[in-house]
Amino acid sequence: MENILFIIPPNIKYESFVNPPENVKAVSRRSGTFGAVITDMPLGVMSLSAYLKKHAAVKTELIDFNVELNKTDFFEFNSFAEFFDAHLSQWRRSSVRPPGIIGISALFTPSYQNMVQIARSCRKVFPDSLIVAGGGVPTNMYKEIFATCESFDALCLGEGEKPLLRLIEATDGRGFLEEDSSWITRQKVQNGDSFQYDFIENLDEIPFLDYEIFDLDNYTLNPTISAYPTVDSRRRGFPLMTSRGCTHHCCFCAAHTVRGRKMRYYGIERLRLDLERLRKEYGAETIIFQDDHFMADKQRAHEVIGILRELGMTGFFPNSLALYALDRKILEALKSVGVNQLVLAIESGSNRVLKEIMHKPLNLSIVERVVKDCRELGIYTDVNILIGLPGETGGDIEDARIFLRSVGANWFRINVATPLVGSEMLDICLKKDYIKGNYIDCDYKKAIVETEDFTSEYIQEMAYVLNLDLNFVNNSDFRLGDYRMALKGFANAIRAKSDHAIAHYYMARSHDELGDRKRAQTYMDEAKRIVAESPFWRKYVDMFNIPL
Repeated sequence: MENILFIIPPNIKYESFVNPPENVKAVSRRSGTFGAVITDMPLGVMSLSAYLKKHAAVKTELIDFNVELNKTDFFEFNSFAEFFDAHLSQWRRSSVRPPGIIGISALFTPSYQNMVQIARSCRKVFPDSLIVAGGGVPTNMYKEIFATCESFDALCLGEGEKPLLRLIEATDGRGFLEEDSSWITRQKVQNGDSFQYDFIENLDEIPFLDYEIFDLDNYTLNPTISAYPTVDSRRRGFPLMTSRGCTHHCCFCAAHTVRGRKMRYYGIERLRLDLERLRKEYGAETIIFQDDHFMADKQRAHEVIGILRELGMTGFFPNSLALYALDRKILEALKSVGVNQLVLAIESGSNRVLKEIMHKPLNLSIVERVVKDCRELGIYTDVNILIGLPGETGGDIEDARIFLRSVGANWFRINVATPLVGSEMLDICLKKDYIKGNYIDCDYKKAIVETEDFTSEYIQEMAYVLNLDLNFVNNSDFRLGDYRMALKGFANAIRAKSDHAIAHYYMARSHDELGDRKRAQTYMDEAKRIVAESPFWRKYVDMFNIPL
């Protein structure tokens, strides 16, 4: 029986973990304050494990370092390298025998350096194991990986179920890696070989995901869903992808490089069986849909919602839903199964940016209709916005700001545009020499793009200014007199950042409007105390003429 150890690298850089920036969520531990680490169930590994167990005699295990960081009360390591070495050595001592194959899954570039370091640690601790990796980072960065790290035996192109099964079945694993076109090796890159995707066309071939590969309770520590104020994170939530692929060509996205543009689906009856099993065996109440394009087939979307209704379940869509497909009928269907919050990937409040730069199939009249319908139906709207794309100007950002103030959404998440590996945006930035930092492990918090129209410092500052402007100073719920709803957003901001002076100020204003003078005074006193002690907050209070 083949032993396979899957490893998930931390989705945060060491520096951001030990010294979290002022504008991000931090968590207090017994050994200090650290950056928050998201713990979402690794669907890719769960699918791989289930598929391999169906077709071969294998034992699979998982180390998710996001979970391990969340469970660590005392973190006194000088680097993640020390942490990985210590944890993997301890795991080796407690295991019966070392894994034959170690598979590292890295989807996004913030985990790049961690993935490389984990491979080095694995090579020291498990010198005889085959070390491979898959996901968006290896698919798009194999040249950089092989140039900087000697520890990998091979990297998988795209989805890994079928290529990994073939590796397990091979009598000579290392020889097989040099022959199979879905596996990328150092020698094949030097030879100039080409590589081929090997997708599962009928997703029903993938068994029920392997929820037994980990302790489910570990994934309640800090899931993405907990960041959304009107979603009941106490309800037991399980992630699921009902399809793979995305037909859109948004310039900032790279999902197609792993899963392709062609849509592939699980069958409706197969989905029904999976959802029934999740409900019966695991007590699932909320399904967290991770599809890249859930609304590609509207009729199918209605059928999936209908199954949720039959089973007494609800859904959440963190990857957002295509706004052009959100007509009143689908919104009413979502509301009928208890969907009280939607993530809307508006991305920009400028029609020019949407059409000419992002290549996104959306216009602002659709945005206005969807947000209006959601407010009428009582669906909270949480909007994603990106600024700082090549071709965007300060005028575009100001146009977007004016539009977004008026649109009536409940909350906005302002991110800086990040040149993801595999995206059109990265190609443009490299061609025109727009990158002024390290794009390899960048995230949506730090601006590293500079063009003829803006500096990275301007984009970094404007992202935070827009956050304060749209979510607090011109908060739609507060402006429309829905003070109880406004309180949810302000309170969520304080949970993420306890010294958020402007959130405390608007908490005070909201409680005052609701007639709770005592609470209002408590929050106002705290806002004044923070501003008196913090030049950071004094700057923004003065910028918006807030009387503190």
